[in-house]
Amino acid sequence: MSKTILHIVRGAVFIFLISCNDNSKDKVQPALPQNSKESLKIAIKNYPDSLLPVQNLIEAYRAEGSYDSAIALTDGQIKKDTNNAYLWNMKATLHFENDDTADAIDALEHAVDIYPLPEYLVALGTIYAEVKNKKSLIIADGLLKANKVKSGADAMFLKGLYYSYTNDKPKAINYFDSSLHLDFTYMFSYREKAIALYDLGKYQQALDVLKRAVTVQNNFDEGYYWMGKCYEKLGSNNDAIQSFQMALLYDNNFIEAKTQLDSLQNKTQ
Repeated sequence: MSKTILHIVRGAVFIFLISCNDNSKDKVQPALPQNSKESLKIAIKNYPDSLLPVQNLIEAYRAEGSYDSAIALTDGQIKKDTNNAYLWNMKATLHFENDDTADAIDALEHAVDIYPLPEYLVALGTIYAEVKNKKSLIIADGLLKANKVKSGADAMFLKGLYYSYTNDKPKAINYFDSSLHLDFTYMFSYREKAIALYDLGKYQQALDVLKRAVTVQNNFDEGYYWMGKCYEKLGSNNDAIQSFQMALLYDNNFIEAKTQLDSLQNKTQ
């Protein structure tokens, strides 16, 4: 699963959208005990106007991978309140995590039509970029027009993401640079710039970008993960192992980092 999309909606409640290329890291979450879920169902019945127990039950279903149940519950709430953008946003997240991009787009489009929050727009623009839809660029331009100071880094990121997915890596890198010029803490742009350079075979340049990223945010697990991949391409296996270990230090559920680490350690034994 694409992680940039899972995380790009910063500040929006519940939505986890965004990630690019093959850098997903699905998290294994403990399932809520059945008796706790039954308690939530009772709370929903007793307090039908309260969204909190519904949200908690949806999250419980999501955590255990029961997406059909989570989506059905969300759809039931939407029938009661069709114009609730938050519910459509939740529905989009669930569909995306369940590898249903088309329904995720449809749900997010509903959310944006009801309440065009910048966070929703960035999430929708990110998915559009992933499916190579030029509407991503239209959203980016709209964000720039509405508030360049607040949304400029997001807009440049979306443009870079679109061109990265459409395989114009040099153009993508220029836009990621523009995003970082507006906000040097924009970790998604560091990562995607590094990935674009990696895809071009420019492993040392990608590594230099990632080193800057982990200097800005020293717990940037994905930064260390991609550093490991760069080091491995450069033949520095010990540095690669250390980088994968650092990624796991900050996220011990980083499945891809664990897989890369195990594979590399087996090769070097």
